[in-house]
Amino acid sequence: MIDLPLDRRSLFRGAAALTLAGAFPAWARSGTAGLHPAPGILSGEGIALTVGETHFRTGGRSGHAITVNGTLPAPLIRLKQGQMVRLSVTNDLAEDTSIHWHGLIVPFQMDGVPGVSFPGIRPGETFRYEFPVRQAGTYWYHSHSGMQEAMGHYGPIVIDPTDADPVAYDREHVVLLSDWTPVHPHRLLQRLKQMGGYYNMQRQTLSGLLAGKDQSLEERFDWGAMRMDSTDLSDVTGATYSYLVNGHGTPENWTGLFQPGEGVRLRIINASAMTNFNVRLPGLPMRVVQCDGQNVRPVDTDEFQIGIAETYDVIVQPTEARPYGLIAEAIDRSGLVRATLAPQAGMVAPVPPLRQRPLLGMKDMGMAMPAGHGAHAMSGHSMAMRDPSVAPALPLGPGVATLSPMPMDRTADRPTGLEHVAHRVLTYADLRALESNADTRAPSRTLDIHLTANMERYMWSFDGVKLSDGADPIPFRHGERVRVTLINDTMMPHPIHIHGHFFELVTGEDAAHYPRKHTVNVLPGGKISFDLTADAIGDWAFHCHMLLHMHAGMMRIVTVRHEEAAA
Repeated sequence: MIDLPLDRRSLFRGAAALTLAGAFPAWARSGTAGLHPAPGILSGEGIALTVGETHFRTGGRSGHAITVNGTLPAPLIRLKQGQMVRLSVTNDLAEDTSIHWHGLIVPFQMDGVPGVSFPGIRPGETFRYEFPVRQAGTYWYHSHSGMQEAMGHYGPIVIDPTDADPVAYDREHVVLLSDWTPVHPHRLLQRLKQMGGYYNMQRQTLSGLLAGKDQSLEERFDWGAMRMDSTDLSDVTGATYSYLVNGHGTPENWTGLFQPGEGVRLRIINASAMTNFNVRLPGLPMRVVQCDGQNVRPVDTDEFQIGIAETYDVIVQPTEARPYGLIAEAIDRSGLVRATLAPQAGMVAPVPPLRQRPLLGMKDMGMAMPAGHGAHAMSGHSMAMRDPSVAPALPLGPGVATLSPMPMDRTADRPTGLEHVAHRVLTYADLRALESNADTRAPSRTLDIHLTANMERYMWSFDGVKLSDGADPIPFRHGERVRVTLINDTMMPHPIHIHGHFFELVTGEDAAHYPRKHTVNVLPGGKISFDLTADAIGDWAFHCHMLLHMHAGMMRIVTVRHEEAAA
């Protein structure tokens, strides 16, 4: 027998590592070789999930968490296209819970939205979701009860195709992005109601003005007259959030392994509550092959912005036996998380410095000015920011502080904060469906929906009406083809999600290959159109996926009925 020296510090460090490892499901642990093979993945026709509570710790802070099967993130569910699945969900909480299968096409009674598609799951009860798996791709699941999603109730779904996968790769990792704070989400909302910019610690300062930074004095006066803040890109920021990859912050350094020369598929999911991320791997190009679970024609890029609830699958091919950083930076640059791709565990990629905080401009106000006009051109336009002739059908109550005077299609624009970086940046206009869309009929009608807000009072709505104010459902006739245009009258991007459907994002002339999505991030002051075939009977949630915006009122119900029933 050989005696090995073991000091007290090493003992505690090893115990801490064991505790930390036990907090994560196997797929999310650092040093994983990928999803093939990986223990602990839930698959088959019968799957059991238990929603409970525990404490979660990262970056030296801990707080109350909602977990599934005792872990944060939740277990990875891996299914096969064409199978039936039965998911028994038991509620061990002292409050109601639910699970919504984000992006999955399911019968509306299985969609998991309390008060819309089912009553919810009461404490101590078990609800069985049962549905056919109709699609393949990368998706995720989360609670639609209260604000449990912000407290850890989320996990990934991978669905393998029935036929051969058109995407070739040697290894795959799930990369689930999220934001975490020990502050209860209801407290976050309370603080934002009291002061809309409560967590914005990057405002312009007098010292910055004297140093010639950011906006000129005239521009600052103009924005102040309109009660707008050009630094207000995110409501909840790195001032309170830790940003996570698979539940790991930068100090914990989640690491996914590879062998040089392999094609590595990264299934990237933005499961955060309030954060849009800019994603890049410095020194390693990405080939985008899937968006929102739908295959797209491969497109190469160096960085992309992923809105909350979107998914992107990318292929990377590291050729050197060295660590590569996977960087997810909050769009307001208030923080980032670094994970590592490496040929062996223990390697650590460098953490890049935060890039300069961006400023909102004329386009973000829905004021597309002619070439040669600077930001000073807005002087005297403050009244035009709420011109009722822009949207005559909208009720101009206190919840509609601004209306975009000249919103423009921004699908070909680089996303917020990435307008001037030197490398390639993905835009929606770069995306083309790999296969021709099933329904290419011209829309029979159009529908405009305004994304409205009073950001200073933290009021959010569609068409100036909050869901809690008795907003009427948005009706569709079964089988009809509708062109929906989302007009962002606010100065913040909004990831808008519709349940039960995919839509084709209008990105040019090739309608047969418009990218199919379930969530779209509408840039500030811009508009986006999509074509929707209302092919799913039932009542469906339609909402901003910024959790606090949804709870503050930016949500509606979409109803799909047969024509005789609608009449």
